[in-house]
Amino acid sequence: MGVASTSLLAGWIGLLCGVVSGALIGLFFHREDWMGGYDSFRRRLTRLGHISFFGLGFVNLFFGLTIAALRLADSPTLALAGKCLIVGAVTMPICCFLSAWRKPFRHLFPIPVVSVLAGISLLLASWPRH
Repeated sequence: MGVASTSLLAGWIGLLCGVVSGALIGLFFHREDWMGGYDSFRRRLTRLGHISFFGLGFVNLFFGLTIAALRLADSPTLALAGKCLIVGAVTMPICCFLSAWRKPFRHLFPIPVVSVLAGISLLLASWPRH
């Protein structure tokens, strides 16, 4: 499987996880006091984890579509960029959900942030210059 198709698959899996996680946590949103109330740290991080599935799923979709639209050949740089974006898409919701559970896990956020930053930077570095 090429870089573009792997990224497209990762993006669609991320969207599926967003729907499933939203359905699961949506079972409890009607309770005003759930996870400490609407503005609580725990509940905000849980919502952020849910929405990060969608956001980073779209980033992976756009990455795969960009490679296809620009007809970029698979390269080690693009392969690394794709892996970084997938790592970010996997670790961001994990960090959010773990931080909602135990605050010290918030120190893991540099992992998804640096991964996505590296992935986007590597894509831009591979951009055709014509």
